[in-house]
Amino acid sequence: MIQSQCAKCEAKFCRMENPENSILPAFCPIRNSRELIQRTLDKYGNSDLKRLYLNSTIGEKESYESVRGVRMAVRPRIREIAELAKRMNVIDVGMAFCAGLSDEAKRAVEILEGHGLVIHSVCCKCGAVDKVRLGVPKEHKIDDPEKFEAACNPLVQAEILNSSGTGFNIIVGLCVGHDMLFTSASKAPVTTLIAKDRVTGHNPLASLYARYHRGLV
Repeated sequence: MIQSQCAKCEAKFCRMENPENSILPAFCPIRNSRELIQRTLDKYGNSDLKRLYLNSTIGEKESYESVRGVRMAVRPRIREIAELAKRMNVIDVGMAFCAGLSDEAKRAVEILEGHGLVIHSVCCKCGAVDKVRLGVPKEHKIDDPEKFEAACNPLVQAEILNSSGTGFNIIVGLCVGHDMLFTSASKAPVTTLIAKDRVTGHNPLASLYARYHRGLV
């Protein structure tokens, strides 16, 4: 299959109706994967996927309002998450958070509870397990290799929320990789509220624009 490189396409022909192959870049999936695209569209007929997609798309529209004739975004991400839960009739929502963002997690829980949701929150250090027990050589501990250092435990976070029967789960600042493990083990759909970035105050976008970060990325 030809490598898809949509990020390098300036025109975004996919925003047009029925774009012809003659105007599409050589790397465009619409040009090279039409049959795959058509087969995949059928998956939206699945009742659970259709319900999530429909309510997500409604939320996309509701996140804009016309202010003095100008379309403007009016909902931060945490509000979008709360409104999606309500549209989906989900009451029990899981939150897998990093211990280093405990304050942010507490604030997020308070906001979501204010929307009538029941939040099941699980800290990344849940289980109080030393990193060595999970196969990490002691020299890879952050601090003293001879002392106990609690391991991040994304699989336990996922299983606890699975056992709680949450309708969907929220990631708050899990480490890169640990977030993947959590997502793969979660039975409920997962969304991210905060993406951890230790350098930028959890704003990964900053590194794309700050010239002072060029040597870091």
